[in-house]
Amino acid sequence: MKQVQDTCDCNAIHEDVVVRVKQEMPDGTQFRTLSNLYKMFADATRLKIMWALSKERMCVCDLAVLLGITKSAVSHQLKSLRLTNLVHNEKEGKNVYYSLSDDHVREMLENGFAHSEE
Repeated sequence: MKQVQDTCDCNAIHEDVVVRVKQEMPDGTQFRTLSNLYKMFADATRLKIMWALSKERMCVCDLAVLLGITKSAVSHQLKSLRLTNLVHNEKEGKNVYYSLSDDHVREMLENGFAHSEE
């Protein structure tokens, strides 16, 4: 069986394709922002927190009990998720409740789980 090379061995470049794609390519800042966003999905604890928040808004104490980790660990992860605009919080009296920022976050989670099951 012939092995397929993953490099191009020709000198011809499809300039029209390169020009067209380059014109549509986002700038470096947008790629860095997206990369930072995807980093938040690279941690199982953060994913569990986001999944739980996709079902119900919850406080730190409830999330800690649900996940079997300390309130400090939950708070640390929530701060990261909040800074990347994946979750937001609402204060009610002495309690602070967290939920997903919007339906885009829920869709990213759902699409990720659907893809992982293929």
